[in-house]
Amino acid sequence: MKKNKITFWVATTILILFEGVMPLGTLLFAPEYATAGTEPLGYPNYFAYALIICKALGVFAISYNKIPGKLKEWAYAGLSFNLIFAFISHTCVDKHIGNMILPLVVLVILWVSYSNNDRIHSYGEN
Repeated sequence: MKKNKITFWVATTILILFEGVMPLGTLLFAPEYATAGTEPLGYPNYFAYALIICKALGVFAISYNKIPGKLKEWAYAGLSFNLIFAFISHTCVDKHIGNMILPLVVLVILWVSYSNNDRIHSYGEN
């Protein structure tokens, strides 16, 4: 049980940093780079801002213990869709292997967080 909790928090901390803190930090402290990832793919600027806000809310939902289970499920699903579509966008547009693999790596980390979150809460431990 302790191993599941440690694995959950390590994976979730990586997600908090990568999907929450970094995009939000960019928006707050270097807004000129907020659209650096989406603009070359042809997305409008407002899409980048919406992604940043949704990512921050998603990692908050999966990391805060008092959030209801259904909302956590939606947060995991939303972050999963984001990463899957990031992979598809990079595959179709820029075809840079590093940009294509990175969302898949983060998706695996998200899956580790999800599966250990499920194990922790299925046994009734918080």
